[in-house]
Amino acid sequence: MRFDTIIIGGGLSSLVCGIAQQKAGRKCLIVSAGQNALHFSSGAFGLLSRMPDGTPVDEPLSAIASLPEDHPYSKIGVDGVRAYLDKVQPFFHDCGVELSRCGQTSRNLQRFTPVGSFKPAWFTLNETDVFASKDARIEGKVLIVNFAGFLDFNSRFIAEGLERRGAACRIEAVRHPEVERLRVNPSEMRSVNIARVMDREENWKQFVHQVREMMDGEDIVVLPEVFGLTNPSVIGWIAEMIPAKVMFVGTMPPSVPGLRAQKLLKKAFEEAGGMFLPGDVALDPKFDGNRVRSIRTANLGAIEIEADSFVLASGSFFGKGIEAVPGSVTEPVFGLDVDYPADRTSWYAPQMSDRQAYLGFGVKTDGCFHALKDGNVVDNLYVIGAELGGCNPLAEGSGACVAILSAFKVADEIIG
Repeated sequence: MRFDTIIIGGGLSSLVCGIAQQKAGRKCLIVSAGQNALHFSSGAFGLLSRMPDGTPVDEPLSAIASLPEDHPYSKIGVDGVRAYLDKVQPFFHDCGVELSRCGQTSRNLQRFTPVGSFKPAWFTLNETDVFASKDARIEGKVLIVNFAGFLDFNSRFIAEGLERRGAACRIEAVRHPEVERLRVNPSEMRSVNIARVMDREENWKQFVHQVREMMDGEDIVVLPEVFGLTNPSVIGWIAEMIPAKVMFVGTMPPSVPGLRAQKLLKKAFEEAGGMFLPGDVALDPKFDGNRVRSIRTANLGAIEIEADSFVLASGSFFGKGIEAVPGSVTEPVFGLDVDYPADRTSWYAPQMSDRQAYLGFGVKTDGCFHALKDGNVVDNLYVIGAELGGCNPLAEGSGACVAILSAFKVADEIIG
């Protein structure tokens, strides 16, 4: 088999890069091993909330110019970052994913998290509420509604967070007959399983009726993000039927908004003519000098798949795009160079909540995101997303936008 481009990884960066290339007329294959970061997404995409030294960032576009030269944003350039950011909303709209930026301000917005705190965001899904400042007040009477027995939505944390900001909260639990069936097996009480039940019109309408019966003049009703798995319009219909402002707050993973976004992006990729291999692993690359000629996959056996270009987007440690043993850190598919310090004691901080250096380990690339192997550029192999060296996406709050913007950049490099 032969393709114009083979992309390894099935997450946000892979799908964006694949869709962009398919729309430009290239024939792409995505090889996806399984879960990706979208399945843990909270419905918000961060651009930059902290500098590498930990300094908080309120205005990311101003701060990007001061990032180190090996940071992915520095390789794209300030003007390139601005241009690609302007493409994000229309690109996702064409894929059926509606993103908001709330006035296109230059400052980070703040989203309310499942643990009752605020976290910076640049883009959000349309149903995600955002606030102008982490000091924003949320006043009035609030009703927080959960499903009985659903432990991945911590109503008490949410109430405490809202009460710190001026709200008067009341917590209630709905016993919906169809969701109650899931409680027979505690492992079934997960967000995605509840979302499948709530996809049926009769079920979400019954839930809304139950919520309305519980209300006692509240100004705000807080609900878990377990609606609209296959049809995001359901979220708007629920908000219209409840006589108060409705806030949808995230749950513990898996993330229903993230799963929905991944499904829509995958659908857009396939409708554009791309081929998606789920549950498969890339292996056994063949090189011709400083170029990759082919790979195989676990499911396709001995069949070699050739391409003009290859893109590595299999993630960091979570996606097994990078692996560590006590003395070294490696990239397991192509054996690429990984940027990490030799002193193992500097890989981590003793406190789990501290900035963890190992989350910034990544594959070395040149200024156009070509991979390096044994110090040499691999001409037709690119790296995007969380696998890139030069940044710590979790500590910086930059993961989603690094994924999207590096995907745009590499798609442009390949398309020419």
